[in-house]
Order: sequence, then C-alpha cells, then structure tokens
Amino acid sequence: MNIRLSATQVSRDRWLISYADFMTLLCAFFMTVYAATLAETPAATAAAPVAAAAPAVETAPEPPPVDPSVALREQVERALAPELAAGYLQLVEDPRGLVIEVPEAGAFDVGQAALAPEAQAMLSRIATMLTTLPNAVRIEGHSDTTPIRTPQYASNWDLSTARATSVVEFLVTTAGLVPSRLSAAGYAEFKPRASNDTPEGRARNRRVDLVLLNDATARAEEPAGSLRP
Repeated sequence: MNIRLSATQVSRDRWLISYADFMTLLCAFFMTVYAATLAETPAATAAAPVAAAAPAVETAPEPPPVDPSVALREQVERALAPELAAGYLQLVEDPRGLVIEVPEAGAFDVGQAALAPEAQAMLSRIATMLTTLPNAVRIEGHSDTTPIRTPQYASNWDLSTARATSVVEFLVTTAGLVPSRLSAAGYAEFKPRASNDTPEGRARNRRVDLVLLNDATARAEEPAGSLRP
C-alpha cells in the first residue's frame, strides 16, 4: 500500500531537515574544539598540581665545625674547675697546645723536686682527666733567675729537669698513664711567664707545665726512629 503525503504536509515538515543539519554541524564544531584542547595540554601539565602539592623537604643546616683547641680547653676546665677556681692551677694557650701550670707553691718545697702530698692528690685528678684525652703530654720544669747550688742540684737546670721527671714518674707509677704519651724537659729560668724583677713574677716562673700537645706539634716532634715509612 502506497502512502502519499500531501504537498501541504511536506512543506510544513521541511524545517526539520535544516534543524537536523544545524545540530549535526554544531555537535561536530564542539567535538573539534574539545579535541584541539586535549592536543594542546601536555601530560606534564596534568601532573604539575600533584608535584606542587607535595610537601617541601627541609634539610637541617650543618652544625658549625668544632675547634679542637676550644673543645679541649672546655673539657679541661670542667674536669679541674675547683683547682682552677682556687688558683692552684692555671691554663695557658700555647701554639703547641694547652698548658696546665702547676706553681711551685704547694707542689714542691724550695730547692726540692719531691712532690708534696697536696700536689700528689692534685696530679691524681689531673691524671684521671688525661686518661679521657688522646693528647701526648710534655712535662716541663721551670725556675726563676735565682741561682741554686746544693749538694743535690748543681743548677736551675738540674732542679727544673728533676721536677719534670718527678711529675712524669708519678703519672706513670702512681696514676698509671701510658709512658709513651709522656716526655720531660727542664728549661731552668730561660722560658719565664713573668718578669723576674718582682717576687710575684719569680713565683710565677717557678712552675711545672703540663703541655697537652696538639696533633701538629706531636707529629712534628715524634722521634724519627718511630716514624713509619
């Protein structure tokens, strides 16, 4: 059976054809714009917000290097605080290292090299502190300019050297320090700390120094026979 549309009905519905064409073109246009937008967006752009959102990792600043000489002095000051406060000992900075001064007064009788009992107790505390340190130690005897000549000691050289040796022997035999860390020297009146023109200056110069040698001095003064090739 054939259905015939009247001319009036065909004319009335022809707008649907134009509308359908227009919608088709409009859909194609938006699809083209969307495809172009995707092509212009790199993959890294999509990942950027994730990277930006990641928390920043803070690196703690490196602590400043510790000066070995400063650390050594602080350790000695803590260990010998009572003796330093009372004036029984003094600390002196030296290019060779840190010097612990033991004055003659209270440590030795005049013209003698034997340690007084009070000095032995003090040296025992010093030895306990030295066992915690790696430094080599040089014991140095000093005198003032007053000449000495006794049956036991012919000069200040003899007396200053004997006092240094007496301290070394005490540190080894009584305090138990390793002998290879220690050395002894006598300088008589030739390395004063103060002027010999006053009683106070002469008293300052009559002393025994314990020099805690720094690494550079210890290496430079190590006996040649003990150096490794």
